[in-house]
Amino acid sequence: MMKQLLVAAIILMSISGFSQQEQRWSLEKANQWYEQNDWIVGANFVPSTAINQLEMWQEDTFDPEVIDRELSYAEEIGMNTMRVYLHSLAYKADKEGFKKRMEQYLSIADSHGIKTMFVIFDDVWNADPKIGKQPEPQPGTHNSGWVQDPGYPASIQEENFPELEVYVKDILQTFANDNRILLWDLYNEPGNNDKGNESMPLLKEVFSWARAVNPSQPLSVGLWKWELKDLNAFQALNSDIITYHSYDDPEKHELIIELLKSHGRPMICTEYMARTRNNRFSNTLPMLKNENIGAINWGLVNGKSNTIYAWNTPIESGEEPTEWFHDVFRKDGTPYRQDEVDLIEDLTSESKKQ
Repeated sequence: MMKQLLVAAIILMSISGFSQQEQRWSLEKANQWYEQNDWIVGANFVPSTAINQLEMWQEDTFDPEVIDRELSYAEEIGMNTMRVYLHSLAYKADKEGFKKRMEQYLSIADSHGIKTMFVIFDDVWNADPKIGKQPEPQPGTHNSGWVQDPGYPASIQEENFPELEVYVKDILQTFANDNRILLWDLYNEPGNNDKGNESMPLLKEVFSWARAVNPSQPLSVGLWKWELKDLNAFQALNSDIITYHSYDDPEKHELIIELLKSHGRPMICTEYMARTRNNRFSNTLPMLKNENIGAINWGLVNGKSNTIYAWNTPIESGEEPTEWFHDVFRKDGTPYRQDEVDLIEDLTSESKKQ
């Protein structure tokens, strides 16, 4: 009941107390944009050879061959969207090279009929990202090498904001009219790692910088923790499309959906699917399709991120868990569960616009 009340409070706060950005898309524009797309379905993607965003994007470890192969697995089952994290340190180290690699990634994804949702900042996991060689995975440990962007306390130090503004505006201006990009997800889980409202200044700035560029693609920041009322209200009021995360069971997830419908905007669930929490393809993906909500699960291919292991429950031996937490495929393209990929393929094939 407490969670229900907190979610309701978010909706009420979004109606009053916060002023909307003047350039935010109208309801009509947002809904027209959504209707022009096939049902949005896909995964959060980092290639199996990368432990984190930096290993994905740095020149020495950028791996287009693996990206191409693994996106082909997604194409085969009808996925049409990948959510992909960038990193400002990779840009800082090699600005033109970073943008060239983004272009190369987009070209590969487009060859597989896949659009991309790029994520700019992130408050999750390791607070001290460093450029260069990244650590090896800790055996059996979920996402042991994932890094925040820009990190902490870097994310709350306003002297860093001018450099981050250059980064955000350069990336958005470079790709502002690129139809291979579906949406800009400006900040993943602001307030995570106990930052709370400390993340508000950077959240406000990244929306301001992005609105100044005014890209053709919509902007959003996903709701993820219902107790963060101030952040949630700001995110909901300034997003063109409502995005959110839910690793809850179907009953709780449905409650979130019903409350977020009050915004009248299209919705995309940009993180879901945690099997051991009873958040599965079988009970969640059909629900999202029936509600016409985009569905981006966590994880495509089991790899160095170790997201087949559940949060905070490492298996130190590195043995494969009895039940995978996230991910769909093994590295060779074999599905973890054939019934799941059959379901995804069936639902996506029904949803293509003629």
